[in-house]
Amino acid sequence: MSSSGIPHSSHWGAFHATSDGEGLRVTPHPDDPAPSSLLHNVPVAATPTARVLRPHVRRGWWEDGPGPDERRGRDEFLAVGWDELLDRVAADYTRVLAEHGPRAVYAGSYGWASAGRFHHSQSQLHRFSNVLGGAVRSTWTYSHGVGEVLMPRIVGSQEPLISPTAWSSVEAHSDLVIAFGGLPAKNSEVASGGISRHEVAGRLRSAKARGAEFVLVSPLRDDLATELDADWLDVVPGTDTALLLAMCHVLLTDGTCDADFLATHTAGSPEFLHSLRGGDDGIEKTPEWAAEICGIPAGRIRDLARRAVRGRTMVMVSWSVARARFGEQPLWAAVAFAAMIGQIGLPGGGFGHGYASTGGVGKRAGSYPLPTFPQFADPLRVRIPVARISDALLHPGEPYEVDGRHEDYPHLRIVHWAGGNPFHHHQDLQRLQRAFRAAETVIVHDPFWTSTARHADVVFAATTTLERDDIGAARYDDRLIAMGRVHAPLGEARDDHAVLADLARRLGVGDRFTEGRTAQEWVEHLYEEWRSGPAARAGILAPTYAEFVAAGEFALPVEPGEKVMFASFRADPETFPLRTPSGRIELHSSTIAGFGYDDCPGHPVWLAPEEEPDGEFPLRLVANNPATRLHSQLDHGATSQAGKVAGREPVRMHARDAAARGLHDGQVVVLRSRRGSCLGGLVVSDAVREGVVQMSTGSWFDPVAGAAAGVTCGYGNVNVLTRDVGSSRLAQACTGQHATVQVSAFDGVPPRVTIFDQP
Repeated sequence: MSSSGIPHSSHWGAFHATSDGEGLRVTPHPDDPAPSSLLHNVPVAATPTARVLRPHVRRGWWEDGPGPDERRGRDEFLAVGWDELLDRVAADYTRVLAEHGPRAVYAGSYGWASAGRFHHSQSQLHRFSNVLGGAVRSTWTYSHGVGEVLMPRIVGSQEPLISPTAWSSVEAHSDLVIAFGGLPAKNSEVASGGISRHEVAGRLRSAKARGAEFVLVSPLRDDLATELDADWLDVVPGTDTALLLAMCHVLLTDGTCDADFLATHTAGSPEFLHSLRGGDDGIEKTPEWAAEICGIPAGRIRDLARRAVRGRTMVMVSWSVARARFGEQPLWAAVAFAAMIGQIGLPGGGFGHGYASTGGVGKRAGSYPLPTFPQFADPLRVRIPVARISDALLHPGEPYEVDGRHEDYPHLRIVHWAGGNPFHHHQDLQRLQRAFRAAETVIVHDPFWTSTARHADVVFAATTTLERDDIGAARYDDRLIAMGRVHAPLGEARDDHAVLADLARRLGVGDRFTEGRTAQEWVEHLYEEWRSGPAARAGILAPTYAEFVAAGEFALPVEPGEKVMFASFRADPETFPLRTPSGRIELHSSTIAGFGYDDCPGHPVWLAPEEEPDGEFPLRLVANNPATRLHSQLDHGATSQAGKVAGREPVRMHARDAAARGLHDGQVVVLRSRRGSCLGGLVVSDAVREGVVQMSTGSWFDPVAGAAAGVTCGYGNVNVLTRDVGSSRLAQACTGQHATVQVSAFDGVPPRVTIFDQP
């Protein structure tokens, strides 16, 4: 980096930081062609606003001891000393492990806490739990849990959602890009582990200039950049499967599907094609049938299907499309449609799940390991689907099904959370409140007074990434960043490693956890171990750690050539079979069919969601990722705050829907669902399909005291509205993308936003 200041990195971009009398200043990486505006959120992290400055404990837990407690989330917090709090937590760990074993502990960290390779909260917590004998963990993700389970079943791996055909191939070869759920620029600005160059928008512009055409299938017109001049199919939310099945039906009845590809590269096509003809339910999946469901005229459905076989077509499905009830179906149907076109494995053709969902999907990556903090093996190996945490806490010992297995929820006594914010990620937050109150002890590491911290018994004051040295690195970025400490820790904050090391020492496993190294010594050790090991074996001549820090970064080689997913399989399916039972793409899976799930049968089908608009809740809600922050991170930062309307999270609505309710732009409104209610600031927009409202996730959950005027959250956390139920018994994944709601004017004076105040 040539910029002055201290080099650092974040999930939304590499930068330099400098401090002066006006506070922290952030300068984007000089090689970044399109820096993210989210960098403007960073300076607030260096201020005391909303920071946990000392370790705290909930009064009821401190005075009355551990146990389920209805006061959790409402109780007073006491500032205490580090030593006395660590002593009490160690004593509770000792009690629970002695009485119930490690199956009673949930090591609940989730991702996105830091772009650093050492100060990665989940890695730190998992190493700690492993040296104690293990703990229950989560598996899969809120973002693309459906794909993580379904894709290995039907194409043999998770490759389509983490490493599909490269953007460079799309840029150079695709004639038509059909984007289900869109390619929103806001999502492509972030990437786990950091991103030094934001390239997606430029790739899309280049493809357009070459002559590529785009079709946006989404209820939101701005899910694709205006400059791409896309055809907009404003589909009814949650009905993409019906549209895709009808498009498959067109290829079947036109005789334009690639029968040879189906015969040589797929399994189960007779069963799937039979279902298109009505073999399952007596209903042919015609465009006329689909038009009644998805709101797209039959003629447009036919036209899109026929366009797809005229040139090289890439079918893209965003992670969000599958983040819904029966979310397995649109993803599977998209694979089926791409197979019927017959272009899977060709440059610029086929399908991918997650393009532009983050900036890393579709970028080329090196094949060598990156510096990684070792976690040891997990001796317990008990996992629950990440989106089922409330079920586990509320229903210990009860059976559930997932991916063909019969499991029982463990009885969790201690919930230990370091990194992540379940009161952002999770759905039906009032239910999550009840779940947290069912635990005996809730421990949270957090730099900020998020609602997760406020629902804890123990709050360890954690440092931010700005207060630590680390190594910034991501699988899909081409450089290591020497993340320097920008400023000293605020108050008494400590990094997760220091906290867990002190706790491990009290539990008799300190030496194994630390291996005698401080955090700074670990950072240098990880780098030098990588330099002399994986890097050297890959022919990478990396500088010493001291030279790396002095330079601020180190450029990494990327894979040569152009990644085309499944190219070898296409060329020779016998020599390069997929890791499925048939070795082929499974349009009908005998394995899944054998599970007997009525909510996910053996091939793609249309399953209508149980919650549909009615007289009480007539509007369809789309709860997507925000444009002004990464999830809930730094919601009090400048970019996030500039996006608020009337001091709340914006909610967008079509002009005719607003007029029918007597609502106007900029007004404070209340959204209600069967689960809760929240306030928002109204934005009237023709970029939203009529009958749909859109509100992004990530505003911090700010419960209204006494539920004034029947409002659950006064600031606009949309997950008070969403439903906490799995996608199906196959994936048990997050379904937080959709709900049915009503929107009305808020009468009276809106409650003051208090979530950024010290509790």
